Amino acid sequence: MPEESARPVATRPWTPEELESIADTAELRISTQRRSGQWRIEVPVWVVCLDGSVYVRTWHRRNTGWYGDAVRTRRARISVPGVSVEVTVQQLSAGPDGFSRSVDDAYRAKYGGGGDRSVGGMVTDEAVASTLELSPVSQRD
Repeated sequence: MPEESARPVATRPWTPEELESIADTAELRISTQRRSGQWRIEVPVWVVCLDGSVYVRTWHRRNTGWYGDAVRTRRARISVPGVSVEVTVQQLSAGPDGFSRSVDDAYRAKYGGGGDRSVGGMVTDEAVASTLELSPVSQRD
């Protein structure tokens, strides 16, 4: 069960430049907070952009590692060349709808160059159910 934040976190839209940098990179680097409060070492994660939003998925370890921490805390830090930002994490509900297929198609378009073997694990029902939307946190005053 995700932990509730003490107060809501304000987010902002991705800038066109941020979206371009994220879309142009093969992997983003993500860091999440452990239960102890320490930040994990950044790990590479495949990422896609669709309609001004940023999505990541995992194909294994749904309750542990970076993914489990991201779902639990609803926060992460990400970086790609030219972009380093704290984000909120929203777990999306899975379902056989057009949205899930659109994210699948974005993964296939970006990572399918090696054939279905390379991207197949990211478009399974289990991976679809792990889809997270990342939104940049607004700068604090």
